[in-house]
Amino acid sequence: MSRIGKKPVAVPAGVTAKVEGQKVSVKGAKGELSFVVHDDVQVEMNDNQIKVDPRFETKRARALWGTARAQINNLVVGVTSGFEKKLEITGVGYKAAVAGKNLQLSLGYSHDISYPIPAGIAIATPKPTEITITGIDKKQVGQVAAEIRDYRGPEPYKGKGVRYAGEFIFRKEGKKK
Repeated sequence: MSRIGKKPVAVPAGVTAKVEGQKVSVKGAKGELSFVVHDDVQVEMNDNQIKVDPRFETKRARALWGTARAQINNLVVGVTSGFEKKLEITGVGYKAAVAGKNLQLSLGYSHDISYPIPAGIAIATPKPTEITITGIDKKQVGQVAAEIRDYRGPEPYKGKGVRYAGEFIFRKEGKKK
């Protein structure tokens, strides 16, 4: 039994949720999101709560049960408060700046990297070595953060590169004479 799946998703005041078959739509102050639940999972709404149950007693249905509930909860949290990821840049001369609809990254390459900011995502650079990514879709915020980090991930010897805020980088010892 899924511990997460057993809990109903509470729909707070100011948020409207609709369940039409397998499609769950949530609309709030920050925007509107929708999610199509897998056919092995049953979704029903009553008394400002969305309840998720497996349709069959198969391993796949039980696996998708908790996942579907978590996805629906992410929709509700996204339209009420949104999601945020922070990245830190470490290295001499490494910096980031927002220029129009692009994020300009200087990461030690012979050229600067221009990352186009996708729709639904806001990127801010409070300091040249910090990037803050915000949006209502948790999946999209995480994907954008991963793509930016992928341009130059943190290396284990000096720790230079782009890392998530608070991420621990296992450091290696260099060569010895």
